[in-house]
Formats: sequence, structure tokens, C-alpha cells
Amino acid sequence: MDKKDSIILQQLEVIRSMTENNLRRMDNDFWGTPFANVGKSDSPASPGAGEAKKDQPPTADGKEKEPEVREEELPAEPIEDLLKELDGYIGLDAIKEEVRNLINMVQVYKLRREHDLPTTDMSLHMVFTGNPGTGKTMIARMMARIYRSLGILSKGQLVEVDRSGLVAGYVGQTAIKTSKVIEKAMGGVLFIDEAYALNGRSENDFGQEAIDTVLKAMEDHRDDLVVIVAGYTDLMHKFIHSNPGLESRFNRFLEFADYTTDEMMGIFKMQCKKGFYTLGEGVEELVRDYITEENVDPNTFGNGRGVRNIFENILVQQNNRLAAMETITREDLMTITEDDVLHARGKID
Repeated sequence: MDKKDSIILQQLEVIRSMTENNLRRMDNDFWGTPFANVGKSDSPASPGAGEAKKDQPPTADGKEKEPEVREEELPAEPIEDLLKELDGYIGLDAIKEEVRNLINMVQVYKLRREHDLPTTDMSLHMVFTGNPGTGKTMIARMMARIYRSLGILSKGQLVEVDRSGLVAGYVGQTAIKTSKVIEKAMGGVLFIDEAYALNGRSENDFGQEAIDTVLKAMEDHRDDLVVIVAGYTDLMHKFIHSNPGLESRFNRFLEFADYTTDEMMGIFKMQCKKGFYTLGEGVEELVRDYITEENVDPNTFGNGRGVRNIFENILVQQNNRLAAMETITREDLMTITEDDVLHARGKID
């Protein structure tokens, strides 16, 4: 191997390492968590991120999805810091308002109790509805931290699960399996994705057993367990209203709207900022066209998740371009060019 080949290999290794590190850091929250939070020990939610593999049908191979536990036993964070982080998320205006309303409700509720004034029952369980990639998992994680900050929950962890993590294949096993998940979630938030999949698919389906077990836990541990169920809007409404027990416990619906093109561009540019990437002349317009071209159906595109895919596709093309260069500067490593975007779109070979 001559000196030139050795230099090229070293450059390729630098590119690979930088890309992996940047993507790992950006995996925390693709929707726009403030840059100061990058590098903390939280796992993705990624909307988009944060929500990888969320809002997808159960796995076709029948394999069970293990419950995902995030940010276990978090310390209580100042509520002002959490609100500042919430405001830093791109879009989600209606959700931010609902979260603030909920925080105000909890704070007043606690003050009334401190002053020995009567209080009404306060339900903190929620239904998150909307298309894939709209930030549902990310906000569920935020709610766990907010409830911990307000002293509602003792730990503030998020335990994320779907049907396969709750339902077993034999009589009597589902209650045991579901109870183990609930035990992991005690002191935090149990987030059930695609919750409508728990509705019985046949006479011998054990989804209802899982629902009954969760409902009982919500009643028995109302002081230290919050349950959030999530999924597509119409299916979630049918699911909640199909069962009186669900209907009585879930009366707070948060609708996650699809992102606008401007918001998705904001998400893309936020990731460039986090990864120390800059857009060359004319690139922003090309990326906007790329998003518009791909986002024919927000459901299949995946909102923030679709933006993530576009971003990663462009980085692949940037890496290919850099690998063919004899010398690579710091500026080269940071710059995304028009050709990178056009190659990612398949407009040029």
C-alpha cells in the first residue's frame, strides 16, 4: 500500500467515525431537543427519532418486543428547565399548550391539598393520537420527567411496550407477563404503542386480559403510575370507546398533527446544527423540494422520521463524495453540497 492509499484509508476512517458519532448523538431526539442536551444518557424517542419503530404494525415474524425502559430513576429536574426544553421542540404548538395546561392543573391541585381544600379526582393518564413520526414517544418521555419534577411520580422512567410485550400465547400467562411490565413501570410512565392492537382478534385472543390487568393496576397504583396509550387517531378513539373501563380512565386526548414543510425543514436544520454540518449555497431549497417530493402521504413518509431518513441519505452521499477526494479539509467534512442532495434524490448518478 503506497502513501496515497494510506492517507485515503485514514480519511475514510475519520469520515466513518464522525458520521457514526453524529448520528448517535442526534438519535436522542430528532424533533429538536436543544443542543445543550446532546450527549446526555437519554435514549431516543426519536419523533421522529425518539420514535424509531413506533406506530408500526406488530412484527410479522411474531417475535416479542421487549419492553424498553428509558431514563430509569431520573432525578427531579426543575420544572422551569423542562418547560424551556419543551419550548425548544420544533412545532407541536397545540401539544405544548396542553402540557402547560396539565402542569398548571397539577400545581393548583397540590396547592389545594396543602391548604386542606377539597379536590376533584385528577386523571393523569392520556391518549396520544396521530400519524407516525409526530413526536408521541418524545412527549411521553417528557411527561414522565414533568410528573417526576412535580412530585407526582417517584422515579420518572418511561417503559415503552406494544402488544407483543404484554400478551402471551397461553391461558393465564398474559396477566403474569403484563404484571411484570407494570412492575417495571411503577413510579413512572407505561407507554403502550399501537394500543388498539390489544383488542381481541379472535375468541382465543388474550388481549383483553392484558387490558384488564393494566386497568386494575391503574386503579391500585393511581398514586405512582401513569399510563399513556398511543396510535393512529381513528383506531385509538374506537379502542378507548369500546370499553367502559378504558373510557372512564382515559379522558385526556392529545392530538399530534402532521408537521408542515417549514417545520420539517426546521427539524432538518436542527440536525445539521447538532452534527456540525453546514448547507452550501442553494442546498436548503433542494432539501425543501426533496421533503415535499417524498411527503406525498404523511402517514407513509413518517413526518419527523421521514426527515431523518432524508438526512441520513444525504450524509451517505456526502461520505461517498468525500471518499473520492485526495485531501479533505475540516470545511469539507462539515459542508453538504447540492450534488449530495441531488445524488440522494436520484437526480444524478
